[in-house]
Amino acid sequence: MSAPFENIVVERAQDVLRVRIDRAEKRNALSRAVLSELASVFSLHVGDTSLKAAVLTGAGDKAFAAGGDLREFAALRSEQDAAKLFSDAHRALEQVRRFPVPVIAALNGLAVGGGAELALACDFRVAAAHATLGFVQGRLNISTGFGGGTDLMRLLGASRGLLCALRAEVLSATDARSAGLIDEVAGEGESLEQCVMRFLEPIHRQVPQVIRAYKAMALAERQGMGADERFRVELAGFVETWTHADHWAAADRVLTKT
Repeated sequence: MSAPFENIVVERAQDVLRVRIDRAEKRNALSRAVLSELASVFSLHVGDTSLKAAVLTGAGDKAFAAGGDLREFAALRSEQDAAKLFSDAHRALEQVRRFPVPVIAALNGLAVGGGAELALACDFRVAAAHATLGFVQGRLNISTGFGGGTDLMRLLGASRGLLCALRAEVLSATDARSAGLIDEVAGEGESLEQCVMRFLEPIHRQVPQVIRAYKAMALAERQGMGADERFRVELAGFVETWTHADHWAAADRVLTKT
């Protein structure tokens, strides 16, 4: 499944799409090619209605993604270059945000700069105990370049998000969880994979159409849709799930017991 991609490994594990950035020697830095391939991967699988979740991680145990590829980006000096970089990167992360089932960032190490932006483009973040996360763009005298600043402000609120960006700190996994940036951290003696599987367990219990309905509601809120649009999204999800055979099978089981 991963043959068309040079920097990304893609696997299907039952009802979970597994995506891995495969540049361990570069600390999984986000080059333009990586960003383009990420966009393609999620776009290609958007219509797979049997999926229940996607897991995005980096190769090795050092870095999830150590920001943008600074050696490559050093040649981008003009306003036009900067605008195109932002647009292309934002487009890639938007494919992750809009994926119709939950996307879990499995933080296997460092996630800073653009890597932190990629992590926040996902719906959830699960981290190895040694993982770190930081919006450190200010250390390079720049602001967020992949559209992740909006995610940061949405997740933490304007005041706390602003403070996080201005401090430009690299947070430990436990500190990032306390701050609201990470959802789960592997416990003592627990591998990242075990933590991810534990996190996925309640999601696995849901049928795909229910997962997609709730993800659509979350995405509507994330995109700032108006009340009428959110109503239509929720209505569509309810109609689909109510009329689906899985609902009537579950209802019959309950009715049979009473």
